[in-house]
Amino acid sequence: MTPFARRVLAVVRSIPAGRVATYGDVARLAGATGAARAVGNIVRDCHDPSVPAHRVVGAGGQLGGYGGQEGLKRRLLQAEGVVVHGRRIRGFAGARWPGRGRR
Repeated sequence: MTPFARRVLAVVRSIPAGRVATYGDVARLAGATGAARAVGNIVRDCHDPSVPAHRVVGAGGQLGGYGGQEGLKRRLLQAEGVVVHGRRIRGFAGARWPGRGRR
């Protein structure tokens, strides 16, 4: 595993229950602004249950695919109190962690 991948997984593990971060947010917090796609690949390939990959969403609060199990991702988020309507997080700005522009 690369150092970047380790940083990405550490960031994802730090997302609190009931909150979400975008792939871009995770990339920025892991020290590689612009590496959202790489974050997606790392999260997709991680099967460690200690990594709450369901808390990582697309830009604008879109759920994303979650390995073809979008319904599972929706249920996991809803169980944590995140309101999901269709394929989007309702009240995305309030659910987003760590908040726009914060580090």
